[in-house]
Amino acid sequence: MPSRTHRTLMIALATLSLLSPAPAFAVPAPEHVAAAADATWDTDRAAAAYSANPGAVTASGSENPGTTPGLAFDGDASTRWSSQFADDAWIRIDLGATLRIDRVVLDWEAAYGKRYVLEASRNGTDWTPFFTETSGSGGSVTAHTYPQEVTGRYVRLRGVERATAYGYSLYAFKVYGGEPAPASTTRTNLALNHPAYSNLYQHAGNSPAFVTDGGWPADLKADSTRWSSDWNADRWISVDLGATSTINTVDLYWEAAYAVDYQLQVSDDNRTWRTVYQPSAAEVAARRADVKSPADAVGRHDSVTLPQPATGRYVRMLGKERRSFYNPAPATAQFGYSLYEFQVWGTGGSAAAYPALPGEQSGTYRTTFFDDFTGASLDRSKWRVVRTGQEMGPVNGESQAYVDNTDNISTENGSLLLKAKYCKGCTQAGGGTYDLTSGRIDTHTKFDFTYGRVSARMKLPVGDGFWPAFWLLGSNVDDPSVSWPASGETDIMENIGYGDWTSTALHGPGYSADGNIGARQTYPAGGRADQWHTYAVEWTPTAMRFYVDDALVQETTRNKLESTRGQWVFDHSQYVILNLALGGAYPAGWNKVTTPYWGLPQSSVDRVAAGGVRAEVDWVRVEQKS
Repeated sequence: MPSRTHRTLMIALATLSLLSPAPAFAVPAPEHVAAAADATWDTDRAAAAYSANPGAVTASGSENPGTTPGLAFDGDASTRWSSQFADDAWIRIDLGATLRIDRVVLDWEAAYGKRYVLEASRNGTDWTPFFTETSGSGGSVTAHTYPQEVTGRYVRLRGVERATAYGYSLYAFKVYGGEPAPASTTRTNLALNHPAYSNLYQHAGNSPAFVTDGGWPADLKADSTRWSSDWNADRWISVDLGATSTINTVDLYWEAAYAVDYQLQVSDDNRTWRTVYQPSAAEVAARRADVKSPADAVGRHDSVTLPQPATGRYVRMLGKERRSFYNPAPATAQFGYSLYEFQVWGTGGSAAAYPALPGEQSGTYRTTFFDDFTGASLDRSKWRVVRTGQEMGPVNGESQAYVDNTDNISTENGSLLLKAKYCKGCTQAGGGTYDLTSGRIDTHTKFDFTYGRVSARMKLPVGDGFWPAFWLLGSNVDDPSVSWPASGETDIMENIGYGDWTSTALHGPGYSADGNIGARQTYPAGGRADQWHTYAVEWTPTAMRFYVDDALVQETTRNKLESTRGQWVFDHSQYVILNLALGGAYPAGWNKVTTPYWGLPQSSVDRVAAGGVRAEVDWVRVEQKS
């Protein structure tokens, strides 16, 4: 075997010393070696191998001789480093080589960091932050780096503010990463630890970065490092080899959710793609027939020798058809695509880096959209009226039909009124019969925009199950290859009938529905939802900041969202929505009402029938930088 030319480790090393049992990851079985006969393999190259040298660790100090910094890297979950009692304490590891860092895991003791920064350095002097925590709560924290470019020999945790009167205390500080494949004149896996991309992925723990980390489970079944798309057939994953390369073999190590049909493609510019391989009709038919329950299904290894060598810098797997599973038999279901490892064998290649992420915008805010509803009726040059059965279908278990009627949508005394109405069995919409109607308007096709400060002054109805909302939705939500939550949703204000609080939230892949990134805000000094308040969000390329009456109530940065939850899908246009829903999943989750409507009790229905249940909007404004 030739000598090893690159490494993939979960590392904190100066001298290699294996400190934990061998992981489920392994070198390929003999048949896999045969499929890539010129490969260079090593048993410690799997991404889950934990190697460390406690002597390579330094820190600003320790609480006592029993809590020295090396104890955070000794592989023993019962020992720990504890700093001196200072906010600016730090701990640093020398990895022994400059590596691409995939993720860092921090296992905190009770004395954890409220605010801290993870940083990387090539020389131990100049540091680049890659994860910032502003409201830590201890426990185990995994900070993924994707899609940032994070390379360095040194990794440091720098404290900013302690959560307790003690220091910072870590049972474990784990750094995962590997050495990218360099340019090669001999046949090698050019994709190892190189940048990987996909159109959409499930969450931070299944990002594209995992397909080039060098690890996969021997049984092709374990939930180990893997990319997983969302549940859509039109999904792809690609690898940047760094330079034009000659490619002769591609190895795909699939989890059970493999592609029945797919194309392998190459590109010189990451835009124009050439198909170089697709399974035959017979192969597709055989893969399609392999239907099992999720519990019984396993993955597969596709070792594809191209019909003739291909040249390109980028290589992509484009999914065409997903595998089916019994759910249970005879019914079937489909999930996404799930790939442990994407290997590209050939010659060429070079160093490659993830592109820099967008920074903050410069310029001064100016108003680009405004409506104060002073006209005699809704200004339809600015707003689209949304109707159940036309522009949208029933959602969230809500009880109302949205209709285009002045009884539900009107202007009065300089305010927009969205009004709830009750009439037993009076409304036919979208193939259903409704007792309740309400209003919903949006700016889609009238004013779709990217980034800005969006605000509205509103007065809300209070009562169980009344659900007014002021929010933004991604303009690509109606594209069937995207849909929700991949479109992104920004809830600036939601209220479900409680007088003393509202909520804010972000929804996207890996953080949607009940798993959203959100917060509740209680009005200060006895304020109530049925009084006038201003609700706002500042949406930038790097963060979402939510406000109630100019007080910051939630801040979510792109850095923290992508490091810990999932893909940032707020880099394309959204549009403004105002609506008044009645009942549904969100109110029912709180008030537990099931009759006469889900989330809407009879007392609230009686109030709607009596008239006067309405959300009022004084004005809506969008400001953008120029």
